[in-house]
Amino acid sequence: MAGMPDWEKRFRAPRVGLPEWAEDAPHRSLFVSNATGTYELYAWDRTTGAQRQVTDRPNGTSDGTLTPDGAWVWWFADTDGDEFGVWMRQPFDGGPDEPAAPGLESSYPAGLALGRSGLAVVGRSTDEEGTTVHVVRPGAEPVEIYRHEESGGVGALSEDGTLVVVEHTEHGDAMHSALRVVTTDGTKVAELDDSEGGTKELGLECLGFAPVLGDARLLVAHQRRGRWEPMVWDVAAGTETALAIDLPGDVAAEWYPDGTALLVVHSYRARSEIYRYGLADGELTRLDTPAGSVSGATARPDGTVEFLWSSAAAPSEVRSTTGAVVLEAPGERAPGSLPVEDVWVDGPGGRVHALVQRPARGEGPYPTVFEIHGGPTWHDSDAFAAGPAAWLDHGYAVVRINYRGSTGYGREWTDALKHRVGLIELEDVEAVRAWAVESGFADPARLVLSGGSWGGFLTLLGLGTRPELWTVGLAAVPVADYVTAYGDEMEALKALDRTLFGGSPEEVPERYEASSPITYVARVKAPVYISAGLNDPRCPIRQIDNYVERLAGLGKTHEVYRYDAGHGSLVVDERIKQLRLELDFVRRHLGG
Repeated sequence: MAGMPDWEKRFRAPRVGLPEWAEDAPHRSLFVSNATGTYELYAWDRTTGAQRQVTDRPNGTSDGTLTPDGAWVWWFADTDGDEFGVWMRQPFDGGPDEPAAPGLESSYPAGLALGRSGLAVVGRSTDEEGTTVHVVRPGAEPVEIYRHEESGGVGALSEDGTLVVVEHTEHGDAMHSALRVVTTDGTKVAELDDSEGGTKELGLECLGFAPVLGDARLLVAHQRRGRWEPMVWDVAAGTETALAIDLPGDVAAEWYPDGTALLVVHSYRARSEIYRYGLADGELTRLDTPAGSVSGATARPDGTVEFLWSSAAAPSEVRSTTGAVVLEAPGERAPGSLPVEDVWVDGPGGRVHALVQRPARGEGPYPTVFEIHGGPTWHDSDAFAAGPAAWLDHGYAVVRINYRGSTGYGREWTDALKHRVGLIELEDVEAVRAWAVESGFADPARLVLSGGSWGGFLTLLGLGTRPELWTVGLAAVPVADYVTAYGDEMEALKALDRTLFGGSPEEVPERYEASSPITYVARVKAPVYISAGLNDPRCPIRQIDNYVERLAGLGKTHEVYRYDAGHGSLVVDERIKQLRLELDFVRRHLGG
């Protein structure tokens, strides 16, 4: 990569994800890497050190898992990033691919749980059928054990292969799931529903059965105290055990392999750390991790923990609590970047947390990129990201905002997005913008509003509702025409939209109109750059074309880039091309 600018090296440098390991063959692992220039799945035999590329597809592959015995790799095969397809499988040591669940037609994936002796529980979602769950056994036709028009999916399979957890939203609130435990013939065993039929906005998440044969303890995440935290639900006994984990922010967990302890991941104010929680004594022990973000962690049979760590300044590494780096991709390591600063701003719904980065050269006020995250149930963190680092290299400051709707700041903050969708988030973005300008950090004449997915939606909505605030707009895979998007998107997202808006476009048309960027397109003043995937099932292309056609008809300055993939790309060259086009667009319209 000699002679290549640092920003491009960060995309091209080989990287690896956190390895998954087979429960009954822990020396066999599966991980994702971009070593070939496209993100694909790799098998790793830890005994021999051998690594083998499992998948090789033009648009990449990222969704895969191992059978408990480590004999097979399951991977999801869609078409050019459209997320609609079937599960395939390949022997761990190599061989031809074959259908993993013969008899099941193409669908959107809705969870997967693999058991011993070839047992599989497959969740599916289609516009026609809604959510279905099938039990698949070798040599037998798939058996449907669950069906409902609302969104849901497979949560977990018990260690002995007799119990299945279905996460469902039959109550109609797609943001807050309930849990149903059934046998493998579909017979209901138990139900846990904190939403009280949708009248109470509390959700549950399945974190997995205890990894012990015959053990009916289920680890569950709940929101009963205003944040995500774990508890143990003994399905057989019908008891719930609260856990004495006194930490602020959200707390997630998974089992240690012997079922005697939990591996806890604690997320708070855009950072995360890990702990061991002993179930017998309730002892919470912090495990040594540097300041930054842990984006995944797993406890190994020997008691060590492997985790994927990074910070805004340091590229990601797969580390172990032994102090070792567990897995490294071959080739040159990505250059580092600059640290983040924390800023708290008073907004109309409470204090808003922003992560701020200054370029290495120059003094404020800076030309500034307001990079708005997607989701919306996500949050920006002190983690390494090649996109913001590229803007810093080019002399721009970067501001990232965890607006209302973001995770990691309590249930009320996440659930604040109702009815005034998009407009609520933009109030928080505008409050941080006001701080940035008034403090002398950002140059009010050189402000870029940018984002992808939900962030792209907020970008277009912000350019139209408050056109005087922004100089340039960059929207990747956005919602641009909400009513058309609703008609074309996958069924699970329609359910989410009905929850957010309080109904469908036919039921509450005024809310969709108020939140749709196309409503305000005539007011847009800033030059707009839009990138869109031709096969995107989440932010479909037709509604973007509608918005672009309206821009063109009004004579607005805009450029559009359409690419042959889905909701983003797993191809490194494509990611670099898109960022290069954005950098060039901003340079031409902002100067510098």
